[in-house]
Amino acid sequence: MARVKAILDAAEEILSEGGYEAATLKAIGERAGIPTPSVYHYFKDRYQVDSAIIRRHSDALLGVLDGIGDEEFRSVSDVVSLVLDPIVAYFRAHPSCVQLWFSGRHDALGAQFKDFDDQVAERLWRLGIGRGLLRVDTPLLVMRLAFEAGGRLFDVAFQQDPNGDETTITEAKRMMSAYLETYAEESAVRRTD
Repeated sequence: MARVKAILDAAEEILSEGGYEAATLKAIGERAGIPTPSVYHYFKDRYQVDSAIIRRHSDALLGVLDGIGDEEFRSVSDVVSLVLDPIVAYFRAHPSCVQLWFSGRHDALGAQFKDFDDQVAERLWRLGIGRGLLRVDTPLLVMRLAFEAGGRLFDVAFQQDPNGDETTITEAKRMMSAYLETYAEESAVRRTD
């Protein structure tokens, strides 16, 4: 366990400092103080390291999102911000996650990214319905579509700026909120008071 943690920590440091291309298994092993052949004992290739790091980040982010629930929500846009703001903050605090999300896409990671998106969309859907902001008959597909579209703008924001372009993030929230408000309970449409 200690060696696996050392390998993943070293990989994250290199990703943050030098980007995706710099984080080779050789460089990771050197940074971790572990011979490269020993790295292969734990991870058969670079993509397994990437996958383990994404799993680490996904678990941490889902843990943060699980803590949402006691806050005051007045509108659908409040819920959208409440879910997206911690994700943006997490990406800003973890450049290795940004590097993998955008630079290291490999087919093996695609399923992990989709699973994460689906889990977040389901949390957002349950939150919206549970708080009486979305109609109870709102299909989960609606939230998945909103999150997929918003997620694409989120991607654009971090591709334009490693810290996430604030204007693009704001537009992602507006777009998601506007779409979801078409499924809102009458009393939950954005209030301007």
